Amino acid sequence: MNLKEIIREIPDFPKPGINFKDITPILANGEALRHVIQLLAGHFREKGVDRIVGVESRGFLFGAPLAYELGCGFALVRKPGKLPCSVERVEYALEYGTDALEIHRDAVGAGQRVLMVDDLLATGGTIGAAMDLVHRLGGEIIGAAFVIELAFLGGRARLTERGVTDILTLVTYDAE
Repeated sequence: MNLKEIIREIPDFPKPGINFKDITPILANGEALRHVIQLLAGHFREKGVDRIVGVESRGFLFGAPLAYELGCGFALVRKPGKLPCSVERVEYALEYGTDALEIHRDAVGAGQRVLMVDDLLATGGTIGAAMDLVHRLGGEIIGAAFVIELAFLGGRARLTERGVTDILTLVTYDAE
């Protein structure tokens, strides 16, 4: 199955010059969604994953069914103010300004083997911030999984600099 043919590209969204990669056609196609989860699960099935951490919000869409398939727990990383219990918070730099992410303090236990999941790897800033939260909780990040990688933005290098070498992406765009 060619996922690149299923992903919809929206020019000039959310602003001029951006060619948005829309994963909703994958979600709408049961066969494609199952294919994505099976590919991700096949790669990480024997890696001893204790917890999957999905990043808001599209990371939830792939992380939760992947956790189900692997038989492990799932934890949410959300924007501030969305989680009801005690949280750990991290601020991180954006191209223009800052943003923040939070995770429940009991979402990941010390020594748990964690797989990070999101729909897209671009610059690595958001997933890097989420990884900081997991490290603060004592989790061991054993890999990262994405449906799409925008390789020309260098996010993979940012993750490997943080010690993550098992990075799976299903569709790669080498240039915009």
